[in-house]
Amino acid sequence: MLKRKAVAQAVSFALATVAFGSVAMAQDTTSGTIQRVEVTGSSIKRATAETASPVQVVTREDLAKSGKTTVAEYLQTLTADGAGSLPTGFGNGFAAGSTAISLRGLGATSTLVLLNGRRMAPFARADDGQKSFTDLSTVPMEAVERIEILKDGASSTYGADAIAGVVNIILRKDFTGVTAKLEAGESKYGDAEMGKGTLTWGKGNLDTDGFNVMTNIEVYGNHELMNKDRADRKWIGQGDIRPWGYAANSQFAAGYITPGASSPTPVGALRDPKTNNYVPLPGCSQFSPVVNQDPAGGCLWYQDQFRSMQPQIGGHNLYGRFTKNLDNDLQLYAEAGYSRRDTSFTLTPPSTSSTVAFPPNAANPTGVISYGNTILMSPNHPQNPYGAAVRLRYSMFDVGPSTRSADNAFTRFVVGIKGQRYGWDFDTAYTHSKSELDLNYSNMINMRVLQAALGNPASQYFPYYIGTQASKNPASLYAAMVTNATSHSTTQLDIVDFKASRELMQLPGGALGLAFGAEHRREKLDNPSLSGTLDGSINSSYVAAKGDQNISAVFLEVAAPIIQTVELTGAVRYDKYKNFSSTTPKVGVKWTPLKTFALRGTYSEGFRAPGPAESGVESQSTGSSSVRDPVRCPSGVPAAGGATSVDCAISIGAVKVGNPNLQPETSKGYTLGLVWDPLVNTSLSLDGFKIRRENEINPLSYVEAAALPTAIRNDNNLVVNGVVIPNTGTLLLSNAPYQNSSFTEIKGVDLDIKQRVRLGDYGRGVFGLTWTHIASWVRAEKTGTRYQYAGTHGNCDTSNCAGTPKDKISATASWDYSQQLNVTATANYRADMQNVYFAGDKCANAFANGSDAPGNCRLASFTTVDLSARYNVSRNLQIYGSIQNLFDKIAPLDPLTYGGMSYNPMDASGAIGRYFKVGLRYSM
Repeated sequence: MLKRKAVAQAVSFALATVAFGSVAMAQDTTSGTIQRVEVTGSSIKRATAETASPVQVVTREDLAKSGKTTVAEYLQTLTADGAGSLPTGFGNGFAAGSTAISLRGLGATSTLVLLNGRRMAPFARADDGQKSFTDLSTVPMEAVERIEILKDGASSTYGADAIAGVVNIILRKDFTGVTAKLEAGESKYGDAEMGKGTLTWGKGNLDTDGFNVMTNIEVYGNHELMNKDRADRKWIGQGDIRPWGYAANSQFAAGYITPGASSPTPVGALRDPKTNNYVPLPGCSQFSPVVNQDPAGGCLWYQDQFRSMQPQIGGHNLYGRFTKNLDNDLQLYAEAGYSRRDTSFTLTPPSTSSTVAFPPNAANPTGVISYGNTILMSPNHPQNPYGAAVRLRYSMFDVGPSTRSADNAFTRFVVGIKGQRYGWDFDTAYTHSKSELDLNYSNMINMRVLQAALGNPASQYFPYYIGTQASKNPASLYAAMVTNATSHSTTQLDIVDFKASRELMQLPGGALGLAFGAEHRREKLDNPSLSGTLDGSINSSYVAAKGDQNISAVFLEVAAPIIQTVELTGAVRYDKYKNFSSTTPKVGVKWTPLKTFALRGTYSEGFRAPGPAESGVESQSTGSSSVRDPVRCPSGVPAAGGATSVDCAISIGAVKVGNPNLQPETSKGYTLGLVWDPLVNTSLSLDGFKIRRENEINPLSYVEAAALPTAIRNDNNLVVNGVVIPNTGTLLLSNAPYQNSSFTEIKGVDLDIKQRVRLGDYGRGVFGLTWTHIASWVRAEKTGTRYQYAGTHGNCDTSNCAGTPKDKISATASWDYSQQLNVTATANYRADMQNVYFAGDKCANAFANGSDAPGNCRLASFTTVDLSARYNVSRNLQIYGSIQNLFDKIAPLDPLTYGGMSYNPMDASGAIGRYFKVGLRYSM
């Protein structure tokens, strides 16, 4: 059983006060002394946990009632989480295998995640090759005491990255006894099984024994779920969405033939040198289950044959903490954590026509190879009927699907001492944290061997038979041509910090609080690219980042209750980097005219330093996103001369190169709100917010990159009235260098309501609602062009085309009966979105008949309900269970996003289907 001393009881009471939005004082009614607590966003201990900044507190009870298995799962249901968060199922991204939160939709780079108030080393591969972030999967959920979400800028306290807010995950510190948990789950389809076991042990009471030691061990695993496993769930997991009115060549289709072009096909398509059109080889039915085939003669297939919906996951978390009371009000503490998470995704087979980018060299000064144009089938090849070297488009089903394994190991160690000296409360510590990531991509292709095997009769590997004749190929060919691409990446963070606080003098409203502190940290990142990508010799682009930096900082904070009802707060921090420095202030005011009512507001400034992936001279990455080709699909209409609807929503690559001249991003944030208890058991808080992030570090937007005259295109140019229009072929790749662009400005409102109901002999009920409304989400480019994303499917550069809904709502109803039974229902709502890249743009997708898609060019809203229950069989034994997506709602069809196949990754529970979990918890 968890034993709490008086201070911890006061902390719990104060945090509950925050959760219910009141302004009550946390007071020990036995001794009459007011206990002081420290809240995320401030270094001053105070009597009330309600500050001028809005803070949402998630307790252990909240986590247990949610039915969620991981910290990331829970945090990504928060209404403040928005575009740019990373779900578990996004296996096609740069940072596959990780999870992240993005407050206010500003991206994971602008959300600072802390563990027990201190930083962690970021995930060892930047998302999109650019964005450094903290991987939430490294946090052991059973060890969590509470999570505090500061929905306000906090660079004045914590330094860089806290532009949109702070997520502070606070682990248990004083535990005695033994607790064991076992849980298992599977979907209603009998698949996607998961299992998890945890063991927590603690000994020693700090008050009576003077020490406490605790350890937590967590082991878990999830089975892979394939898209094809949801073939009977309407459009979910379906690449072929023609039954719902779309054209054959949607974004997850391949093998189709268009004038002068063909996408990769499992039978192989050869370009007729007389017509320059592609002609497929026979045998399509051997490879593709698609019955309604391409009328142009192609061998149509869809990616759901191969791709994972959810990855295979196995891992464990270890956490330990030792606390020892020393003489003279001092306390020594040490924390150690180790996390291992192995994730595996299945993707499609490789193709012979990749376009890859890499650092320019003497042999290839452009740094780009379009293998679709350079790999030719020799006229001597037995399958070439044309008597001349020809291009081909071939998807290598004979090689098989590629798997992406991402094995991440995370370590963290903290040792510190805290206590009181000379009237000051102080805390100082050393933190070491490291993340190591091993990537292993199977069934990658040595493109030089492939080129020789298809086009050089003198090669020992010639001929490479394709399609239906691939069985003729010897094993020695595949041994030489097929390879695994690997890399080992690391990030490391070392910090020495000190902070102290005290009451200085009495003001009319109470004691003046003062805090100051200093910090020095060293950050290192070494993210080499996959083997074989340095010179373009395999079918993958170069993605690498490297750099290190030292940062020193000092900060000062005051809290001044100038009169009984008004408290002013102020903080300022100075951070020194090698190439620049930053001074970030923050001021706040809280007015409490009534015990049940308070007004609050803040003004803060913040910054984010350029990361090594953005500023390092050795850094380069190539990402992809869906865009409308401005040349082949002007004004949203396929151009005459050979363009098709594919050109109106085509996936292109963009090469991003590190820029050492980048300056830091800066921000200004404002909040204004109220906290009110209108009735004894009713509490609410309402906060408006505005964040303006300037001097942003972004690659050139994909929309602008697609319009560059230097963009690389294929040579299937448009032909109008027999006249070839130069440089109008299919868009392949463009340059999108990192730059300090203009600004992003976000405005919105947060509402939090709690209602407690006493039910007499039937226990008690608690009802809650949180709502986040995004009124405006504007991004401006250096050119002055502004894009409004609120309520749209963009910003694809930040949101992975998951969109920016205007409204997200979470509503809970919880019933407790006789301290034995709890039943909780949670409804999560996402508003509908316009299916456009930005407000005012043409519809991003069309039905086969040319009309806007989905209906009225809007992605439907989505609501799910989760149900959980816990029953205490005895003092020691508890059984629990949950049903996610209770009503088995199906996620709306989304033809634009690439994070989920025909569904939005934000709606993943609607793709997986109703999901059951059961568990057993035993304590002694």
